[in-house]
Order: sequence, then C-alpha cells, then structure tokens
Amino acid sequence: MPDLSAFPITRRWPAQQPEQIQLYSLPTPNGVKVSIMLEETALPYEPHLIDIGQNETWSAEYLSLNPNGKIPAIIDPNGPEGKPIALFESGAILVYLAEKTGQFLPSAPAARYEALQWVFFQMAAIGPMFGQLGFFHKFAGREYEDKRPLQRYVAESKRLLGVLEGRLADRSWLMGETYTIADIATLGWVRNLVGSYEAGDLVGYADLQHVPRWLEAGLARPAVQRGLQSPARA
Repeated sequence: MPDLSAFPITRRWPAQQPEQIQLYSLPTPNGVKVSIMLEETALPYEPHLIDIGQNETWSAEYLSLNPNGKIPAIIDPNGPEGKPIALFESGAILVYLAEKTGQFLPSAPAARYEALQWVFFQMAAIGPMFGQLGFFHKFAGREYEDKRPLQRYVAESKRLLGVLEGRLADRSWLMGETYTIADIATLGWVRNLVGSYEAGDLVGYADLQHVPRWLEAGLARPAVQRGLQSPARA
C-alpha cells in the first residue's frame, strides 16, 4: 500500500484509497479538465472537493501541494520509476496523464506538438479571457460602472471563438478526427461561457456553426458528463 504521509495535504484530506490517484479539485472549467481526463482514461482516482469559496486553496496543507493556491492538483502514488509524484497546473497534468496512459495525445512528434499548441492556446487565451468575461458579466465585476473591461473581454472572447470556429470548420475535433487533450482542455470553458456565464448573446454564439457542433459532441461523451460532476459538490 503506498504511503502518502509525506504529503501534508493528506492530513486535511486523507486518502481512503492511497493506491489511486488523488485529485484535489472543484468542478470549474479548470478543474473539470483533469476529472474528464481521468474519466476518459479510466484511471482509478479518489476525488477530494476543494472549496474555493471557503478559501481552502490558501490553507497550508493545500499550498504544500500547489504554492499558487489554485485547483486542480493531483498526487499519483505510482509516478515515474514507481515513486509518488505531485503535480499542479491543469495543462501539465493533462500532458502527464496522456503520457502515462498513452491516450489522447498523438505519439508522432509533429502531431504531438500540434496538439500541444492547442492545449497552450486554451491555457494562455481561452481560459483567461473567458474567465474575465465571466467575472465582468456574471459575477462581482458586473457592478463596475466602467464597462470598458467588459467590452474588452467580450471582443477578445468573440475573436477567440472565431479562431476555434475556423479550426473546426473542416474537422470533428481540434486535431481532426481524433479527440485529444486539446478538446478536453477547451470543452469546459466554452460550456461555461454560454452556460453559467450566460454570455452566449454577447459573443454571438448563435451565429457560429462548428463550435456548437463540437461542444455538443464533446458533451455527449459519457466520460465528459461524469468528469463535469467530479468531485461531487456537497
């Protein structure tokens, strides 16, 4: 049985199944990337709900795993050379799990880097811009009298959707006919933009053809649906 006692986070969120991957997360657009990937790969994992509303990511135990204080993070008791490994940053975790399982990331070098560029596109552009739009449109930022920040993020989010629309115009998934971590990284953000952020009208989502088709196909995957609910909210 693996011993995870060297990881302080396990003192606050004890591992009931220490032989499984330990997931510390919340079903946010960033969090569901990893839970969807775990469901898609069928890797056994134990989810731990981290309540960001209660500032649990800023606890000493959580910061010992991710000094940046963000979800998600994992501990894999069976990491490289059979030793436990702790990881944070959703993009890094996706790449790690893809390489661990040999799934959802092309093995051919050119295709691999092509997929990774779309993962990084999500990390660098889709996530930050959509997240800011959600803040200024749906959450606390909506009370700001100055609407220029909202207008900026609406315009940039609309532009980024156009990039996705063009990419998907002649292919089922971001990498063609093969579903990859590029799709897994992006699905939750587009879902939130038009769902909980209620920003579809602002960004002209109804005028798009290929992004909605891609999102519908992604959400139809059973593993995606399971991942969107993990860890289960209380």
